[in-house]
Amino acid sequence: MQLSTKVRYAARAMIELALNYKVEPIQLNDIACKQDISVKYLEQIMAPLRARGFVRTQKGSRGGYHLAVKPEDITLYDIVESIEGSMAPVACVDNDSYCDRVDMCVTRSVWTRVKDAVKKELQVKTLADLAAEQEKLYLKS
Repeated sequence: MQLSTKVRYAARAMIELALNYKVEPIQLNDIACKQDISVKYLEQIMAPLRARGFVRTQKGSRGGYHLAVKPEDITLYDIVESIEGSMAPVACVDNDSYCDRVDMCVTRSVWTRVKDAVKKELQVKTLADLAAEQEKLYLKS
């Protein structure tokens, strides 16, 4: 299983927003510059995060993007799921009717455990945790 570039960029953009959570909104150009991501690509990435209610935009001269939810209430799993959808390695894990062999498939339980393990690991890290770790790295450099 490999996560897409979109997910990695979404996580980086959300960390930037978390670092600016108590400050004014940050413009997409600034996030793009700091994270070396194209603005056009970042616009596409922010759309599903906005749709899920994690991000808001503010118009005007002091406008930009900001978190709509506290950083401690957003997990890395939330970000990944917003961008990628289900973390199931095979379709039958989420939908029994996808396969006629679901009742006699010995590998389905393995795929379910894989999904659950990945989900559990991604739910451990909040955006607040990641932002704190990022700040420490910024201080070192």
